[in-house]
Amino acid sequence: MLRSLASSRPRIGTSSLRWNVTRPSKRTFSTEGASQTYKAKREPLITPFMVLVGIMPIFTFALGTWQVQRLKWKIALIDDLEEKLEREPMPLPPQINLAALPDFTFRKVALKGQWDNAHAILLGPRVRDGTIGYHLVVPLIRSDGSTLLVDRGFVTKDLAQMAKLNQSRVHGQVEVLGMLRTAQARNSFTPDNHPENGEWYWADVDAMAASAGGEAAGVQPVFIEEVFEGHAGEATTRILHGLPVGRSPAVDVRNSHVSYIITWYSLSAFTTVMFIRLLLKRRQALARLPR
Repeated sequence: MLRSLASSRPRIGTSSLRWNVTRPSKRTFSTEGASQTYKAKREPLITPFMVLVGIMPIFTFALGTWQVQRLKWKIALIDDLEEKLEREPMPLPPQINLAALPDFTFRKVALKGQWDNAHAILLGPRVRDGTIGYHLVVPLIRSDGSTLLVDRGFVTKDLAQMAKLNQSRVHGQVEVLGMLRTAQARNSFTPDNHPENGEWYWADVDAMAASAGGEAAGVQPVFIEEVFEGHAGEATTRILHGLPVGRSPAVDVRNSHVSYIITWYSLSAFTTVMFIRLLLKRRQALARLPR
């Protein structure tokens, strides 16, 4: 019976035991934890500031190229005006086509007539060789009855009234060598003219012609600058005696485009180098960040 009891008792071995315990995967946990904790944020290579710096070389290079084109245009203009100055003085018709005047700018003209000293005006202030003064503008009545405005030239501020007095003493037929000019542009800092007070700050040719009598008196809004072909000593003597000194027979068109070209192209080169250095520093900074 004891044997039967012993044989009927179930045997428990280690092989029959099954552990139903799930252990966490150490590799999976650590990997997921690392991805959540140490995953670096992707930084862009180009920042908005770098975009702005990158646009500057293109913009300044375009401005430099535009100034090159302006320089070519200005040189051609100056050559054309100098060619006009070399021509012989031409007579003007009794009635001048105002629409055609821009095509004859800087052309020398020969005039004959009498001064209308009663309508002489002082235009200015103006500066000549560091001296403040005015330009004496006097209408010239031609033999055909038409009248043109002639800028006789510069007089000093201290002798301006003496210049008008000297002008009032000039009578009879005179010959004038002049240069055709168009109306001068007025800038934003120039005051308004006050003809009623005899104050003329800029050459408003239409208003000056109207002040001298207008169309009813045969005054045409044509502005001529008297040419002075004397030497510097003669010009100084005339100024000291209150006599006007006309303009020199030369083209006075300003040409500063070469300096503008140098400035814009230099800025383009500088900002290009600046952009490249910023780009290299940005790449080095991103290379040091953890991935």
